[in-house]
Amino acid sequence: MRLFKSAAAVTCGLGLVAAGFMASPASAEPSGTPTYRELAGVGSDTTQEINNALSDAITIGGTKVIGSYNATGGGTITTKASNCNFLRPNGSGAGRTALTQSLTAGNTAQGGAVAPTGCVDFARSSGNSTGNATIIGVPYAQEAVSFAVNAAGGVAREWTLAEVINIFKCGNSEILPVLPQTGSGTRSFWLTTIGVTEAQITAGTYPCLTGAGTATSRSYNQENDGRTLKDDEIMPYSMAQYNSQGTAVTSDVRGGTVLGIIGGKVPVVFNSSFPVLRSMYTFIPKAQLNDADARTTTEQVFVTQTGTFAGTALVCQQGDLLNRYGFGTIANCGTPNAS
Repeated sequence: MRLFKSAAAVTCGLGLVAAGFMASPASAEPSGTPTYRELAGVGSDTTQEINNALSDAITIGGTKVIGSYNATGGGTITTKASNCNFLRPNGSGAGRTALTQSLTAGNTAQGGAVAPTGCVDFARSSGNSTGNATIIGVPYAQEAVSFAVNAAGGVAREWTLAEVINIFKCGNSEILPVLPQTGSGTRSFWLTTIGVTEAQITAGTYPCLTGAGTATSRSYNQENDGRTLKDDEIMPYSMAQYNSQGTAVTSDVRGGTVLGIIGGKVPVVFNSSFPVLRSMYTFIPKAQLNDADARTTTEQVFVTQTGTFAGTALVCQQGDLLNRYGFGTIANCGTPNAS
């Protein structure tokens, strides 16, 4: 199995990734007035910085309406003026769960893992999810996902997609795959990309993915954080997050990692031919859609509509901001999923 490959092409490509995408850092939690926003959101690590930036940029009647709370940082968060203190949800799945809990009557306990009723209005998600009776995903941007390796190690920085999949299916004993934490949207998306299910991991079908923290199965890592990546390890990494960290938009936790090339394609912004692409989603309550009277704040911010109350979602009008944070715009921005 090959391990080493020249880094010249990757280094050149990563220069293209970072060029031209400097942006001012956005606050980790809502800042300024009002302290508590009409729309409180939690969830994805990958999209927390762009949502923080959108919360500063988007106003209705001169008032900021988005309050986005980071996935990382630990402890509890308070999303509304009263009775809305709960443990910070970490990841897309946790965000969607918190939104669903918030729509369930009778959740009143404070400071715990369950989001109290009425305390979450949207969930950040770096992946799609269907089959939930109460919430629905609305896409707004696109990005690439590549793999990251430690620049100081010996793992090759260019593979075909088939070779990457083989590594993550435990087919190369010299390279150890590392998955993001359970509940991560990047983890869910990556497992779908490589054709592995959580049930298979639990059953031990792919022993290198169990997260056992051993010599043959490495511990799971916080998504998009490469600081502990070892010389013989490989992990999936959001291209947009890698860019944001490299251009001072957010804290740089890349460590010594570099992004890899897949199938000869460099993971640069707007490279729609990159073999691993995904859409970013905001999940909102289904009950917010098809309002017969007027566009709700949720619809104004996240949903593009036609008909009597036609309007383009405010997030879809922030193409330049999305670009600066490493995301590409999409034609179906603001159009809810079919289910």
